[in-house]
Amino acid sequence: MTAGILLVVLPSVMYGGLTLLWMLTGSSPGFADNPLRHDLWRAGHAHAAVYLVLSLVMLRYVDEAVLSPFWKWLARTGAPIAAILIPAAFFLSMASPTAREPNGLISLAYLGALFLGGAVLSLGIGLIRAARRMED
Repeated sequence: MTAGILLVVLPSVMYGGLTLLWMLTGSSPGFADNPLRHDLWRAGHAHAAVYLVLSLVMLRYVDEAVLSPFWKWLARTGAPIAAILIPAAFFLSMASPTAREPNGLISLAYLGALFLGGAVLSLGIGLIRAARRMED
């Protein structure tokens, strides 16, 4: 189910990237006038796509990991949560075209990084534990 949802969401990220390309190629006057906003929005789209693809790869391995139900939940959902929070931090912290520095919503990136780190570490540990069990 989670993989299906991620695959359905991925085209919306692709559309966002296409929209960003449209804005960067001059079809949106003034967008490039704010370099920080420009860079954070570009980073937001890139992070969303990479974390969604990482989420799909990680899902393949979660059921093989030796983890408690909570840690399996984190391994399964941490990367998709990061794929929402980190780009949201980039977009929403510079939503205003006149913003010169990120607002407090940039803190969402740190929360997303915690989810991503927890997911990757828990899955890695669970897979190492599974491999050790197979050796015994």
